[in-house]
Amino acid sequence: MKTYIKFLGKTFLSSFFYVSLIMFSLIFILNLLSELDFFKDINVNSYYPVYLSLLNSPTFIFEMFPFIFLISTQLFFITLFNNDQFSIFKYSGLKNSKILSIISITSFILGILIITFFYSFSSNLKNFYLDLKTNYTSDGKYLAVITKNGLWIKDVVDDKILIINSVKIDKNYLIDAYISEFNKDFEIKRNIVSPKINISNKNWIIFDAEVFNKNEKQKIKNLEMNTNFDYLIIQNLFSNLSSLSILELFELRRNYKSLNYSLIEIDIQLLKLLSLPIYLMLMTIFSSIIMLSTKEIKSSILKISIGLFFSVVIYYLFNFFNVLGKTEKINLFSSVLIPIILLITVNSFMIRRFNEK
Repeated sequence: MKTYIKFLGKTFLSSFFYVSLIMFSLIFILNLLSELDFFKDINVNSYYPVYLSLLNSPTFIFEMFPFIFLISTQLFFITLFNNDQFSIFKYSGLKNSKILSIISITSFILGILIITFFYSFSSNLKNFYLDLKTNYTSDGKYLAVITKNGLWIKDVVDDKILIINSVKIDKNYLIDAYISEFNKDFEIKRNIVSPKINISNKNWIIFDAEVFNKNEKQKIKNLEMNTNFDYLIIQNLFSNLSSLSILELFELRRNYKSLNYSLIEIDIQLLKLLSLPIYLMLMTIFSSIIMLSTKEIKSSILKISIGLFFSVVIYYLFNFFNVLGKTEKINLFSSVLIPIILLITVNSFMIRRFNEK
C-alpha cells in the first residue's frame, strides 16, 4: 500500500474516532440526565442510572453516524489545511479526486463494519437496557410478543391475569384467538375461544365466544372484556426495532408475515440498514465538496456550521421520505432510494469542478 494512502486513511480514521468519542460523551451525559430524572423517585443504587446510560448510548450513536461522518470529514480536511498538506499533495501530482476516492472507500468499509458489528452490539445492549428498564415502569406487568405461533399477550386487569394468543391480526381484529383467565394466584378461572375479536379500543368485543368454565361450556354472541391493550398500543409495542439485530429482524419479519402483521416498519428498518454504507459514503463525499468549496473561508467553525446545516437538511429529507414510505404514500424501496439518488445527483453536480478547487 502506498504511503499517502496509509497517511490519508490513518488521518481520516483518527478524525472519525475523535468525533465519535466526543459524540458518545455528549449522548452519555444527556442519557444520564434523562435516567436521573426517571429514577428521582425510585430507590436504586447510585450507579444504576450510569449503567443504563452506558447501555442506551450506543443506539443513539448509531443514529448519529451520518453527522459523525460529516464532521469527521470536515475535521480531516481542517487537519490537512492546517498542516499545508494539500500543497505537498498538489506538487506530488495527487489530485483532489484521488483523496476523495480514498476517504470515500474508507467510509464505505467503515459503514459495512458498522452494520455488521456495531449495530449488533448496540441492538443487544438496547434490548438488555429495555429489559432492565421495564422492571421500573408502570406497565411492567404487561407483555406482548410475536412468535411463530402468533401474537401472545399477558395482561393484568382487576386482579385478573389474562394470557391471550391469536393466530393473526386483521386490521383492528384478532383472528382465531384463545384467552386464558387466571386469578392473582394463577389459578385458572375460565378459557375463551373466539374466531374474531374487535380490539379497536381497550374494551374488546369477543364475537361468537365459547366460554369454558370448569366442565361447562357457554356460547356468547358478543362478550365484552376490559383490557389494557388496543390495536394502536399493540402496534406501538413492536416499533422499537433498534433493539433487534439484523438476523433477529429477519426472524421477526417471518413471524410478522405468518401473523398477517404489517411489514412496513421492519422492511424500512432493513432497507435503511442495508443502504447505510452508501449513505455514509455519500455524506463523506458531500462534506469533502463543502470543505474544498469553502477553502478560502478561514473560520473552521463557519465551515463546520455550513456542513451541519446541510446535513440537517439531508437528515430531514431522508426522514420525510421514510414517513411517506411508512404511510404507504410511496413504495418502500422508493422511500429509501429517492433521497440517496438525490444526494448522488447533488454530489455529481458539485463534483464536476472538484479537481479545480
